[in-house]
Amino acid sequence: MIEFVRNVRLWFAPERIREDGGTPDYRFSLANERTFLAWLRTALALIGGGFAVDQFLPDLRWGWRVGLALGLLAAGVLCSLRAVNHWVRCERAMRRGEDLPVSRFPALLSIVIAIVAVAMVAVVLFGWEG
Repeated sequence: MIEFVRNVRLWFAPERIREDGGTPDYRFSLANERTFLAWLRTALALIGGGFAVDQFLPDLRWGWRVGLALGLLAAGVLCSLRAVNHWVRCERAMRRGEDLPVSRFPALLSIVIAIVAVAMVAVVLFGWEG
């Protein structure tokens, strides 16, 4: 938990990352930044999908619509927070010459998206009026 709090502080003061270890090859730092941006695009897509479900499926039962929308919105929020935390963790590991950090988050995100997708398949197959 202490490590997470330290990482959150670095979210708002990224220049302090330079105090840790040596400067990595810039190509690796730029690749880390591109990965961060890919996670943010994924988060934006999930958030957009959540709003789309809520706004464009008005005939869907309220519980289904809100459940699917909130699932996508929550996944988007978690994805955006994970993006910045993973960026900091990777940058620090590269500066220290350590292995890059591993995470279960991609598996968790995949499961959430799969559950929402299965629910949407059920909506398409069986309709949403009722």
